[in-house]
Amino acid sequence: MPPRIRVFDTTLRDGEQTPGAALTVDEKVTVAKQLARLRVDVIEAGFPAASPGEAEAVRRIAAEVGVAEDAPAIAALARCVPADVTVAAAALEPARRRQLHVFIATSDIHITHKLRTTREQVLERVRDCVAQARRMVGPGHEVEF
Repeated sequence: MPPRIRVFDTTLRDGEQTPGAALTVDEKVTVAKQLARLRVDVIEAGFPAASPGEAEAVRRIAAEVGVAEDAPAIAALARCVPADVTVAAAALEPARRRQLHVFIATSDIHITHKLRTTREQVLERVRDCVAQARRMVGPGHEVEF
């Protein structure tokens, strides 16, 4: 079987970081519906902990776009912070296929000056948050770090 290319679209999360680019919740749902119509494999719907509006957008995309039999996976981004993981997992709950992506700064400068911690403590946070995310999204869904 030839290799398969998966399309992971970040328009709704990364694209909105462009200066002057801001979408309403309804506009985000409309974009997600069009991405699903184009048959992308994964829609990164947003960063739910960023704001209540962002959490609502991810939840609506999960509920309105992510429920069909052939729906793309709906992904959300979360910092390696338990509250962020909880908000992201809750927003993804309606989706048939859920992906939760957890991140944390890992450079020496960030660990020392931004996080004010040690590399070992960062690794412990990663283990804890990934385990929490796996529990919260449930079996058969993806967690990525």
